[in-house]
Amino acid sequence: MKIEINARKREAQGTGASRRLRRAGNVPGIVYGGDQEAVTIELNHKELLQQLSTEAFHASILTLKLDGAAQDVLLRAFNMHPWRGHVQHIDFQRVAKNKKIHMKVPLHFVNAEISPGVKEQGGIPNHVLNELDITCLPDDLPGFIQVDMAHLTIGHSVHVKDLVLPKGVEAVLHRGENPVVATVIQPALVTEEETTAAEVVAAGDVPTSEQAAPDKAADAAAGGDKAAAKDGDKADKKEKK
Repeated sequence: MKIEINARKREAQGTGASRRLRRAGNVPGIVYGGDQEAVTIELNHKELLQQLSTEAFHASILTLKLDGAAQDVLLRAFNMHPWRGHVQHIDFQRVAKNKKIHMKVPLHFVNAEISPGVKEQGGIPNHVLNELDITCLPDDLPGFIQVDMAHLTIGHSVHVKDLVLPKGVEAVLHRGENPVVATVIQPALVTEEETTAAEVVAAGDVPTSEQAAPDKAADAAAGGDKAAAKDGDKADKKEKK
């Protein structure tokens, strides 16, 4: 599915011009790369904001129509206003079909609910990474990479090198690197309760059955003394009468 977005060349430059552009409901931006010079552009804010809300817009080859002429680009960066939720600026990079690109693509996690760690052991799926750095030709760029968690038990993990990558796609890793992508962990609450119980027993604060017996006898004796004291008080009252 091709994603298209419209833009116009931006003539006015500078901070003041950018403010006026934003007040008019547009966003300043730039498109660069390839064998052409960088061009400053402007885009409709409402249209752009809607596109930014979709996952595919961040990890796809986009068709940028600049004054009617189409070119393939990647979204490279955008800035948001800290509290208004408005797009302040956006950058696109031109791509060539015969040159590899470096891109972050989202990870989609599947089958965690049927894994032994979750279904049988009561564990919780833990997503360590949510996107992956890859390199590939533009035509091979995937919309996402799937992470299958069906085989995981508690304490076991899926690493980057365990992933089945689409044809022509390579993960960008440093030498010897193989980071964890996902794992199944034991619920923290259960772990804390079990740890606390173990610490109490180890400290000797929980009485054994032999230790509990003298305590019960002492409680019974104390109860008998109280009953005897009450009977004595009643007898004294009768004599006074």
